[in-house]
Amino acid sequence: MLIDTALDFIEQLTFWKVIAYFWPFFFIYIIRYVLADIIILVYHMPKRIRDKALRTRARARLFKEKPLVSVIVPGKNEGRHIPKLAESLQHQTYSNIELVIVDDGSDDDTPNICRKLEKEGKINRFIRNNVRGGKASAANTALRYSKGKYIVHIDADSHLAHDTIETIILPFILDANIGAVGGDVRVANTEASLATSLQAFEYLKSITIGRTVSSNLGILRIIAGAHGAFKRDVLERIYGWDVGPGLDGDITLKIRKLGYRVIHEPEAVCYTNVPINFSKLARQRFRWDRSMVRFRVRKHKDIFLPSKSFIAVNFISSFENIFFNLLLNLKWWIYIIQIIIFSAQWIPVIFFINYLLYTMANLLQFVVGCLVIKDKLTKTELKLIAFIPLMPIYTGLFLRIVRTYAYLMEFIHKVSYHDPWTPWKVSKIAKKEKL
Repeated sequence: MLIDTALDFIEQLTFWKVIAYFWPFFFIYIIRYVLADIIILVYHMPKRIRDKALRTRARARLFKEKPLVSVIVPGKNEGRHIPKLAESLQHQTYSNIELVIVDDGSDDDTPNICRKLEKEGKINRFIRNNVRGGKASAANTALRYSKGKYIVHIDADSHLAHDTIETIILPFILDANIGAVGGDVRVANTEASLATSLQAFEYLKSITIGRTVSSNLGILRIIAGAHGAFKRDVLERIYGWDVGPGLDGDITLKIRKLGYRVIHEPEAVCYTNVPINFSKLARQRFRWDRSMVRFRVRKHKDIFLPSKSFIAVNFISSFENIFFNLLLNLKWWIYIIQIIIFSAQWIPVIFFINYLLYTMANLLQFVVGCLVIKDKLTKTELKLIAFIPLMPIYTGLFLRIVRTYAYLMEFIHKVSYHDPWTPWKVSKIAKKEKL
């Protein structure tokens, strides 16, 4: 029955009907997420080769000057992950590192684990907050007690590749106008479940490829909290982190407003643990997606207004984010309504063809992503090719539904101020101060 319907559908197709039936794919997805990525990466990869001599000289200067790098790690109930993180820092190619960990009111065995590591010399400074203040508070506490010229912020459930510290610091040596560098974030627990495998593929697309592209265009809009490096003096000028969720994108915008460049370094690799089931993943993304409305639409709306501090590239960066993630999120629902009203008889065929188109696009993006990270591509990451058939469902349905609900709830109810991820007393002050 479906085959007969498909044949009838194909027979009535014209060029303009193809456009009418599949315009989101051809006019938005292909142009924005496939062709643009390929074009930019064709520029990026040769540039890395051309800049090899510059990077070699910068590395020699880094190892000659040996500035102290402070790795700060805020967290709650993350003690089981800390030993692996500490061990990964012990084996870095760059050794002038201090590790500062702030326990934000853990009620598990985290304090005992960290104090033991501190006695063993694997943690330079452990600070215990008996009363939970939230991630921003813990990060700012770590910043206050750290001493490094450069600050690397890492989530407690993460660990680093052996050359990550030197790789993420090199851009600061190469360009004095860089204020922050985002490291590449990959999934540590890829094989734990179907949910983690899909996230690993998503991270390859959105972080490894997506942020490399944005960085080359000069519009990178977020330095991930799981793995980001900053100049201390820049952090001190903006008084550290404000209350989240969404504090990663917020601090990136604050640094951009000062006139500094922010870039992504795909060869500085951090492995982080992600939610292992879809319910936990939905809660995480519900929090992340709300922050886009809270910070980009409300808190940093001045980026769109003419003023003495107006910077065109910051306008483009935020506009691109809001346009493609918020406004065009609505286009999918408009598209579905269009198909239901005008092409109801072809719905199964249209959605199946859409599925095939997006599956092929994901295959192409996977190939591009593997080429970008070819020097640090693992067998586990190569196996992700098996999950390509599921990606259109994961990103096109699951994540889109979560995103739409998050946007609506934040616009209508400002639910980010009531999220238990941030202590209520902190959120109360943040709401009053419009942070």
